[in-house]
Amino acid sequence: MITIEGLSKVYTRKDPPAVSDLTLQINDGEILGLVGLNGAGKTSTIRMISGIILPTAGSIKVDGFDIVKEKVKASANVGWVPEFPNFELNANPVTLMKYYAGFYDIDRSKEEEHILSLLDEVGLKPYTDRKLRNYSQGMKKRFAIAETLLGDPRNFLFDETLNGLDPEGVVFVRNLILSLKKKGKAVMLSSHILSEVENIADKVAIISHGKLLKVLTRDELRNLGKVVVRISVDNPDEKLKSILSDYGSVMVSGGDITISDLSMDVKRVPEIASKIVTSGYSLRKFETSGESLEEYFFSIIGEKA
Repeated sequence: MITIEGLSKVYTRKDPPAVSDLTLQINDGEILGLVGLNGAGKTSTIRMISGIILPTAGSIKVDGFDIVKEKVKASANVGWVPEFPNFELNANPVTLMKYYAGFYDIDRSKEEEHILSLLDEVGLKPYTDRKLRNYSQGMKKRFAIAETLLGDPRNFLFDETLNGLDPEGVVFVRNLILSLKKKGKAVMLSSHILSEVENIADKVAIISHGKLLKVLTRDELRNLGKVVVRISVDNPDEKLKSILSDYGSVMVSGGDITISDLSMDVKRVPEIASKIVTSGYSLRKFETSGESLEEYFFSIIGEKA
């Protein structure tokens, strides 16, 4: 679990805060998507959580340990995959992983087996004879993930890890994050690929100019912005259209009906289905949809700019 309270970061007196009074919590077994434009404060937040830079104000606790006051214990349970991994490029991946293994309590007799297993898990086992300078950007990110998994931390930070990956790489990272969630890990994913964030996040935090604008739950992600209700019935008629018009603007096409500009709270939308059935109509489909996260994101950023 990662708990952030009143977090702020100021780099210079001349510039506004990179992060300002940010409060968030990522529970075990939960994926938090962190989204914002370039310069919004995402990377600064992640670097503070990982202990790379110190906060100016506020607190960060990792599994109850303060990242400043108890840095060693806190950092030991954070795995960080930066947007641009930086390694000794002349190193061999297995040799470098063995060096990293020295920082963890790993049985030396099982060390190489464990390393090769992780490199296999990220798809790099066939390339262990290559130096890291010969790895593509996507392969370097896979290596960074393997290194992060080495100590089996309970919390993971993915900072724009999806950037620069081919479709296969994106699917790999997506499945990895979902597997970490199933294992009860706390995961923060920062990404410009909002469709991916929308698909896998349990909640999404939108930040702009270092400030938190909105935290969306999984249920809210399903019905963002203006919600539209789509219905299919076997026996539509003018009476049904009249009934549904009490709930919003109705459009009928054969047996398919769309209700937009709802005149009721989204939480009461199931009442529409009940009304259709109790009025004697055969309901075949009833679903709601809203804006995509990308559409909603830009509407929020635009309002707050």
